This record gives sequence, C-alpha cells and structure tokens, in this order.
Amino acid sequence: NVRDADALIDICAQVKADMGAPSVLVHNAVAGGAGSFLEIEPKLLARNFEVNTMALLHLAQQTASDMIAAGEGAIVATGNTMAYRGKAPFAGIAPTKAAQRILMESIARELGPKGVHGAYVAIDAAIDVPWTRERWPEKPDDFFCQPADIAEECYRIAHQAKSAWVFDAMIRPFGETW
Repeated sequence: NVRDADALIDICAQVKADMGAPSVLVHNAVAGGAGSFLEIEPKLLARNFEVNTMALLHLAQQTASDMIAAGEGAIVATGNTMAYRGKAPFAGIAPTKAAQRILMESIARELGPKGVHGAYVAIDAAIDVPWTRERWPEKPDDFFCQPADIAEECYRIAHQAKSAWVFDAMIRPFGETW
C-alpha cells in the first residue's frame, strides 16, 4: 500500500539491501475517482493525495541521496493531463495530479544540478488494460495506448543524455483528440 509511509520506507530499505541502491525510480501509482467538488467526499481527495503526491515524496526521499552520491540517476513520475487542467468532474483527482507534477518539478530542479534527472510523463490516453477494454469495448485497438510502449518511453526518458534532459513529456496515441 503506497499510502503507508512506513511500508514504503521498509520496501526501499529491502530493495537496497537485496539489489543495491536504485539508479532509477518510477512513481507510477495512481488513485482517482470522478465527481465534482460538490459531490466528492473529502476523504477521496485526501486518499488520492496520499497515493499520487505523498508516495512520490516518500519514495524520492528514500532514493535520491544514493543517486546524488553516485552523481547520476533518474526519478520519473507518471501522471496524466489532469496535472494541467481542473475539469469539473475530476475534482477528486486533478488537484492531486497537479500537486504531483509540481512536486516532481521541485525534485527535478533540486536534483538536476547534482546529476540526477527528474521528469514528469503525462499519459493522455486510455491505457490498454482489462478495465479500460471493458469501459470502451467498441473502441479499436489503436484507441488504446500500449503499456509496453509507455514503459519504453519512460525508460528512454530515464536514460537521456545529460545534455538534453526533458522534464515534461506527454504520451498519447496518434488518434487521441487534443
């Protein structure tokens, strides 16, 4: 459970003990829920903030010092376009994704001069997983963004040359309306 800060700290310590200090961290956890600000339960917003923003903070705090010591590494957070806009039916998640993006920008600005790359990857797409296929059964295959393609792009961003780091990246399938 990424909402449990102590568990995240323990997991990071276990990973470091078993495999060494990570050189790349990808925060890909997401919590959401639709509804206008008039409808949502405040607990929903708080839960989403714990997953989308606080978990990133805890993980970055646990991994950044080793990356700084190594003079290299990358912290990448995945999000979505709600980080850039607050549409009415997404009041329970958009503020948390915006906070996640701004936290990631703060992390990137602090770590960059120390040789550690930080980036935010917004995914503007329905990702091809079982629940999205159930939600849109009539959509063709190319409507969906493939998880392996997202992973490949995150890998590429995490391993960019220091002379050409990107912070904001947006992934969308070719047919996405934007």
